[in-house]
Amino acid sequence: MAGSRMQLELSRVVQCTSRLGVLKGLGRTGQRSLEVPGCLLYTHFGTVPHLTQDTLHTMSNLPSVTQVTLSNIAEHQEVLEEFKDGFRKFAGLHDTVLYCSLHDPAMLCPTGYTTNKTVSVWGSGGRMELTVAKFMALQKSVQPDWYQSMADGETWQNSTSRKRVRKSVDRTLAHLDECLLVHQKSQELDGVEVFGVVEGGDILEERVRSARETAKRPVAGFCLDGLQTGSMDQSLRTQLIAAVNKELPEDKPRLLQGVGRPDEVLACIEAGVDLFESFFPFQVTERGCALCFSFDISPDPERAVLELGEEKDTAGDTKQNGDLNHDDQTQMTSFEINLKDRRYQDDFRPLVEGCGCYCCQNHQRAYLHHLLVTNELLAGVLLMIHNTSHYHGFFAALREALAEDKLDLLKRRVLRDGARQTERKEQDG
Repeated sequence: MAGSRMQLELSRVVQCTSRLGVLKGLGRTGQRSLEVPGCLLYTHFGTVPHLTQDTLHTMSNLPSVTQVTLSNIAEHQEVLEEFKDGFRKFAGLHDTVLYCSLHDPAMLCPTGYTTNKTVSVWGSGGRMELTVAKFMALQKSVQPDWYQSMADGETWQNSTSRKRVRKSVDRTLAHLDECLLVHQKSQELDGVEVFGVVEGGDILEERVRSARETAKRPVAGFCLDGLQTGSMDQSLRTQLIAAVNKELPEDKPRLLQGVGRPDEVLACIEAGVDLFESFFPFQVTERGCALCFSFDISPDPERAVLELGEEKDTAGDTKQNGDLNHDDQTQMTSFEINLKDRRYQDDFRPLVEGCGCYCCQNHQRAYLHHLLVTNELLAGVLLMIHNTSHYHGFFAALREALAEDKLDLLKRRVLRDGARQTERKEQDG
């Protein structure tokens, strides 16, 4: 495999771990880039749920990389092979860099379906078993710009034994070697980048071994797997990520799979993660909720004076944030409001004051409440517009905070808003 064009150019490293920079050399031509820390554009079969391509591209702050998953694509392999021009053209995507992952991060996959030679993905037609040969044939038909190597990621459950975790690391390294061997001989994948997958469950030694061995292979970047929301305590996740990142080269990106909550994103960025999957806005939308937390690090002076006392009160009390259903990423979090609640039926404010998205500029909470309780499809469209805009705006604020040494301020603001939402819910409950 030829040398990778993908390079991470760091402009700042804050407190020795949080990384700010630009991922350059993306796409077949190498002309695209992506700011880090950042996230990918989450899609179902190439489409952001509820939104058309034209609607999507009226929005700002969208990332240049679109994520598609083999769990959505695998059952359409024959069609793509007959089409011959790759998934980007097949799905009518606008100019974007295409990243292909194994599983849909918004869905938890059943465990117990991997072998030494296969992994399984779940699509609309049920389970599909993939060998390395079938996995690589799919990549040739998709023609992505980069893809995640095949991996055994079934060790995220707390009850997983050390022996099973060790086996998952061995299998994942063996899959990576086989994928790279096929990749190097494939003309169709010339110029395509491969991300190696770091496994290891909750066992530090296996995480370090997986990272060290994966870093020896000719990969363009790394996927940190098995650390998703609900799989472990945040402190343990941070410890494992920090240990893994010490083994990885600084000029290659680290993509964390399955983590999307703002508080967890902040903690993982402080541990050295560069990229995330943006499935969280979709999950919030499916709950009939709207993201409603502040990430403004340059408020007007009057507001700053009013908030100063509150920040002092909450600066040392970050544990409150996200306490609602921490272990279940399908349940409502403290960063969102439930617009199905009757309290919003006569609330004529926008979802978020000052938000520039189409939904907040043109509609009120009361209208969204009406759409949701009457099961109108427009509810999902408007909520997805807002949630996507708000989430990607959060990442833009993250980069600004790192550039201006204001990460602590951003963190206090996000965590305080989460704590406030939790307190309101408890009072109303």
